This record gives sequence, C-alpha cells and structure tokens, in this order.
Amino acid sequence: MNIEGSYNYYIVALSVIIAVLASYSALSIAAKISLANGKTRFFWLLAGSLVMGNGIWSMHFVGMLAFHIHMTVSYDFWLTFGSLLVSVISSFIAFFITMPRNINWYKIAGGGFIMGTGIVTMHYMGMEAMIMPVDVYYDKGLWVLSAIIAFIASYTALLLFLRFRSEASMSWAKWMSAGIMGMAICGMHYTGMEAFKLHNPAAADMMVQTNTGLDLFLLLGVTIVIFIILLVSWGAMFFDRHVLERLAYLDTITGLPNRNEMNRFFDSHVGTEKIGVLFLDLDQFKAINDTLGHNIGDLLIQEVGIRLRQFIHEDQQAFRIGGDEFLFIIKHCNASRAEQLAHKILQSIKQVYYVEGNELYVTGSIGISIGSIQDSNRSVLLKTADTAMYRAKGLGKNQFCFYNEEMGQQLVRKMELEKDLQLALENNQFFIVYQPKWNVKTNSLVGFEALIRWEHPRLGLVTPGEFIQIAEGTGVIVPMTRWALEEACSQCKLWQSQGLHQPVSVNLSVRLFQTDSLQELVQSVLEKVELAPHLLELEITESMVLYDINDIIRQLQSIRKLGVRVSMDDFGTGYSSIGLLDRIPIDALKLDRLFTNDLESPSKRAIINAIIMMADHLQLDVIAEGVENQEHIEFLTELGCHVMQGYYYGKPMRDTDIDEWVKKQKHD
Repeated sequence: MNIEGSYNYYIVALSVIIAVLASYSALSIAAKISLANGKTRFFWLLAGSLVMGNGIWSMHFVGMLAFHIHMTVSYDFWLTFGSLLVSVISSFIAFFITMPRNINWYKIAGGGFIMGTGIVTMHYMGMEAMIMPVDVYYDKGLWVLSAIIAFIASYTALLLFLRFRSEASMSWAKWMSAGIMGMAICGMHYTGMEAFKLHNPAAADMMVQTNTGLDLFLLLGVTIVIFIILLVSWGAMFFDRHVLERLAYLDTITGLPNRNEMNRFFDSHVGTEKIGVLFLDLDQFKAINDTLGHNIGDLLIQEVGIRLRQFIHEDQQAFRIGGDEFLFIIKHCNASRAEQLAHKILQSIKQVYYVEGNELYVTGSIGISIGSIQDSNRSVLLKTADTAMYRAKGLGKNQFCFYNEEMGQQLVRKMELEKDLQLALENNQFFIVYQPKWNVKTNSLVGFEALIRWEHPRLGLVTPGEFIQIAEGTGVIVPMTRWALEEACSQCKLWQSQGLHQPVSVNLSVRLFQTDSLQELVQSVLEKVELAPHLLELEITESMVLYDINDIIRQLQSIRKLGVRVSMDDFGTGYSSIGLLDRIPIDALKLDRLFTNDLESPSKRAIINAIIMMADHLQLDVIAEGVENQEHIEFLTELGCHVMQGYYYGKPMRDTDIDEWVKKQKHD
C-alpha cells in the first residue's frame, strides 16, 4: 500500500522565507564578488557560495521537516553532510565561472548546468539520507519536472546575479528578484517531494506516531543554524558597507567619494553611454597651503567639498581624487549640460571662505571631456579632461575649457618631445644660434646672445617655447644648459682668435641654481675653454625670486666674483622683483618685447622711462629686446635706452653666418 504524508504549512512558509532571504543575501554578495579584487574577491566568492549553498540546503531540510508521515524517520549523517557539500561546491563553481565581467553565453550555460545539477544531486541525496522501514520509489514524470525546475531556477539565479552584481545597494527590484529565486528553488523542492512515494504492504503494522519532540528539536536546531548563517552574511555586508567601504571609498577630509570609488564607477559603466568628465583644480590653493599651513589647507578643502555636494545628483557625482583636485562625472552628458554645471561650480567656488579667522579667496579651473568608456578607456577620458584643465589655467584661470582634437595633437606632440629630449642631447640634435646686441649711441656691436635650437629628425625645427618648459620639468635642462654654456664659450673663444672680441650671454634655468653647483660649472667651463670671465654673461629670469632668494643671491655673488656679468631677462613680464633689485647682484636689465611692441602707448613709455631711471640710479645697464624698426629705435633712444636687440639689427644666426653679418655691418 502507498503511504501518504501531510505538510505543516507554517514550516513550509518558513522554508520559503529562508529561500528568499538566502537568495537576497547571495544577490548582495554577488555585487561584492564583481567589484572586489585579489584576496578580497576570493573571500566574497567563498562567502556567496556558502550563503547560497547553505540557504538551498537549509530550505530543503526544513521542507523535509515540514513533511509528516506516521513513522519514525532518521537520517544518515554522511549522506546528509554530503548533500550540503554538493550544494556549496556547485554554487562556488557556478559563481566562479560567471565571475569575470565579460561573460560569454557558454559560460552562463555551463554555470547554470553545474548549479542545476548540484541542486538536483543535493535534493535527492538528502532524500536518500532518510532511513525508514518502507520502500521508496519516484514518479518519473514529476522527477523529470523537478529537475527541469532546478535548472530553470539555476539559470534564473545566475542571470539575476549578473543583473545585480553592479548594484551593492538595497532596492525593491533586488527583493523582487530574490522572491523569484526563492519561489523557483521551493518549486523544485516541493515538486521533488511530490515525486517521492512510499510503499510497503506491511506498513500498516509498522506505522507509529512520530516523535514530535524530536521534530521540534531538529526544526529549532536547523532554524538557529540558518539564522546564524544569515546574520553572519548580513553582518559582513553591513561591516563592509558602513565601515570598510567608508574607509576605502570615501575621502576622510571632505566625505566625498575618492579615487577608488571613481574607479568603481568606471568599472560599472562600460558601454556606449556618453559620460561627461569635469576635472577641477583649485587655482590658489598651494599658496594658501604654504603660507597658512596644511591645517588651514585641509579646512579649506573641507569647505570646498561642502559646496560641491550641492551639485551631486542621481546622475552626476563628485569625487576628490587628489590634494586640490576634484572630478565630476555626469551620466547621459552633452556639451550644454557640462557647460552649465562647470559655470555653477566656478561661481560657487569663488565665493569667500572664512576659515579659522582667515578670509580666503580661491578660484577653480575646469577641463571637460565627453565620451563613452566603450570608445575609450577611463585613462583617456581623465587625461583629456586634465589636458583641458591645464589649458583653462593657461587662459587665465577661473574658467572652464572643453577638450578638442587640437589639444590632443598638442598632447601627443608634447609626449613625443618629452620622450625624444634626452636622445636629442645624446645625438647632437641641438645647435646654437646667436643674436647680436647693438649700442645705438656708439653705433657698435656689444655682444651676442646664445639661443638654443632643436632640429628634430622627424618634426623638424622645434621652437624653444615648446621644449624648454619640458626640459625644465624633466630636469634635462641641466645637462642641456651645460652643453650650451660650453658651446657658446668655445665659439666666443674662436671669435676672439679671429679678432672679434665680443661677449656672449647664455640663459640660465632656476634648475641650475637648485643643483647648488652653478659656480663650479661656470668656472670649470671657463677654465676648459680658456675664456676670460668678462666675455661671458649669464641671463636669469624674474620668476627666480619665487624660490629661495637668499640662496640665489649667494650663488650670483659667487659667479660675479669670477668676473662674469649677470643680467635679468624679460624684466617686467614675470613676478615683479623691483623690491629686490637693490639686493640681487646683477649688471643689466633686459626689457621684454612686450614693452617694445607697444611703444606708441603713453603708459608703456612712462613705464619704460621709470625703469630706465631706476636702473640708472642702481647703476644697471638697460637692454631693449624686440627692436624691429627705426621708430622703435627713436622712441627708445629718446627714453634713454641705448643698447638694443632685435630683428632690425639681426635675427638669430648660425655661427657660420656671423662672419658675413659682421662684414656687412662694417661696410654699412
């Protein structure tokens, strides 16, 4: 005869709840598996497998406890434990196969097959673990149906894992998906239970009342184990989300997401969606940090972070990625929207800050790049936005600038020049040109300025405006200047042997002063070439006063003691050094072409006149650059400047052209 059983529907409901909760936990941990790296990723993979495997197994065991038959039932320990291992291992393998971000359909098929096979094996191994004094057989149709449902549940679970693995936060969609997974798992179990048939002709004589106390004890034990598993998994998720994640993904000063969170954002938004990247850098922050201290600087950054929070919305996010660098990412972005946001950010930032009794003013420069992560990787978007930001700074700061192809070409060219600069020195690609200086009062030549040029083998002639700044940034300017100094002094010595006794001037970078070996360098070159010190002049720039002025003065004094002249180049265009002119040991001032090109302006003439009068009182010579016509000469002579340099007297020339130029001047 067939033996019929009955269900305790309260326990059935409990099994469904367990399946749903385990599914939700597994969905949440799937997000951690996708976003984690290294050993952390393996930890979340193992945790997800344990939660999913234990959840399915616990639901199965509770579901079996819900089934009552009037006879004593016991369980084989090793078969029961084996069914648990099968559930966990199959979940682990399925998660591992589908863990990579780019999943092919055959990986999903393989993962679902392994997980489905594991569920079927776990279920029927657990059924086999039941020890009863009756015969057991299965309805084949229902058995096949239960296996089909198991595979459907497995593929559903994996597809939902892929759907939600980029969403670590709680959502109603995730709960609904967990409900679908839970019902699918329960459907498989109870279909399999329906296929389970008991038969024994003598069963009526053996049927006894089940030990209810034992059932309650088993039910209580399984329930406690289940909730311990769920509490541990939820506790780990809570700790990760509210403690570890805060430490790893939030900036400690501003509370804004940091670079790690930015990388996580990019990881989860690979596709064709247009993303706007706004790279923000504060303009005057370094000066504030240096003068008021890092504590005030941190408080200022904190205030800036507070102001930037108002621009955070569902589809745009702010990140702090460096000292005074911030990044905005806008989803579904276009140029108009990026421009509006950049304008609002700049308006907000430039408002006054009150920090520890200090009234502070800063502005910002923003570079904007728009593109999709599918078209380019994140580094391209960040680099192009960074490039546009530096262009905004170069245009005067407190503004924004969009990246364009011209900037890209300039960036590629700059990178190529930077790469080839060291080789240029080794392969003798640099050469020197000389521009004459003329004394109008005596109508005679008074020297040459040595100017370095670069003949690139592929790009042709590269102007100093391009490569000097790169050379200073990379430090190549030091050996480059050493070479130029020796080359110019050698040429000056050669002229001297040919009867042309004229001094030569060489430009110096502040990097030479930072080596603290300038005096030794100059002295060694003079001795090597055997050139008289008074035939060498070194030109410095006004911006050097921003550095250790006392150290620069010390080194200049040691150079002048050698008998070498010193002049200040481009005077009046950099940071004003007027207040230090009486301390800086120099012999001459060189007026920048900025003044020469605007001599018609009464204000410019008044400034030049004041500079010449000041230089006269300080016993300094004045040299005007950029002289191109007779009108310039007349104006400058009238103002009291007699030494001039410019295209009117001669363009920068190769050493082979100097002889012809000198002969021409004698005939004229």
